[in-house]
Amino acid sequence: MKQATGRMLITNGQLLDGTGRPAVSNAALLIEDGRIAYAGPAADCPRVGEDTPADDTIRIDAAGGTIMPGLIEAHIHLTYFNVTELQDLDIKYPVEYVTLQSAVNAKTALECGYTSARSGGCLHNIDVWMKKAIEEDMIPGPRLTASGREICGAGGLMDWNPDYRKIGMEGIVFIVNGPDQARTAVRKLVKDGIEWVKTYPTGDAASPDINDHHTLSMTFEEMHAVVATAHNHSLKVTGHCRATAGIKNALTAGYDAIEHGTFMDDECLELLLQRNVPMCPGLGFEKFSVDRGREFGLSQRVIDGHQETLEAGAESCRKVLKAGGTMGLGGDYGFGWTPHGTYAQELTFFVDYVGFSPLDTIRCGTLGGAKMMGRDEELGSLEAGKLADVLVVKGDVLADISLLEKRENLLAVIQGGIVKAGRLAADPAFLGGA
Repeated sequence: MKQATGRMLITNGQLLDGTGRPAVSNAALLIEDGRIAYAGPAADCPRVGEDTPADDTIRIDAAGGTIMPGLIEAHIHLTYFNVTELQDLDIKYPVEYVTLQSAVNAKTALECGYTSARSGGCLHNIDVWMKKAIEEDMIPGPRLTASGREICGAGGLMDWNPDYRKIGMEGIVFIVNGPDQARTAVRKLVKDGIEWVKTYPTGDAASPDINDHHTLSMTFEEMHAVVATAHNHSLKVTGHCRATAGIKNALTAGYDAIEHGTFMDDECLELLLQRNVPMCPGLGFEKFSVDRGREFGLSQRVIDGHQETLEAGAESCRKVLKAGGTMGLGGDYGFGWTPHGTYAQELTFFVDYVGFSPLDTIRCGTLGGAKMMGRDEELGSLEAGKLADVLVVKGDVLADISLLEKRENLLAVIQGGIVKAGRLAADPAFLGGA
């Protein structure tokens, strides 16, 4: 991905650096060659434009708003869209159409202020090629950490197509039965070129008749085989973990991250902290399923399961935050009731429902996501030397975090010092948007 050359100076706004430190009022952000050179009080910012006869510094006036890191979607499904039932995930559209829609979703994510994202699994091998296309500036989108087809035990949550149809599931998931098949699945993913292996240790409220949120979808032996094989190839492993036993199995088997972590008891929390394993709750999905599920045909039994998951998951998040654990935010956008483009409602939900402070929520939604991606040395916060992935937002985000939900409030979405989206990018008078 190209980086800017030259200088950019953003002033006249409060600065949230993404680390959780208090906001800096009347701040300045200086970018040089696509990286952050200074972030802090405007009074201490190095003077620019005085060492050359013509000042070519691109200047952005934040208009009294907020200067903050680009948001990071820590569990994105670019290949999901208009999903209302599980079968929509794998047999509704051909791979060609899914690929085109994924490119649209990537562009949408960037336009919503998400400058980076971590794949939570995809159909076929689309995210690996989507990452390549984004990095080569073929299409706009967030910096992407790629996952691929997922792994689930036979008869588990993702094994929904009846055997008599003889459809198979390998477009979205490898169905494994035993450690040997688990190892084979990982080796196929190695060949695909993915970075994260996504598994399904547990069920979900979406499947109450067979694999609800208290059941297991993989054995410990299968999970351990996945980890050993993946780590041998320098890949990381994560898993859809709701049931308490599934969380414990994942942490004991050596998982590198946990998705959801819903029913987390004290033993799970201790294991999580001992190994410093990050978690992406993906919890807003539960609230939105409860609120909007009926209009999309969800049964009362499914909605009740999501309500239980919502309440337990919120308490688990509070536990992890209080204990100093690492969390990223995002998850499961692309369903009918969580369409692409509404990602930032996750941040509002964490403030209004879960009870996180706006500063903690923004830290999870920026630096926490970068840590989950394994790229926190260069992404996730506005600190000298890091890549200049920046949002300039109209208004005070700490006073009203829901400002991030509306694209019209984004003055500039900046990647590597280049304005890629936002109101300034659409202004022909603004040279930085070219």
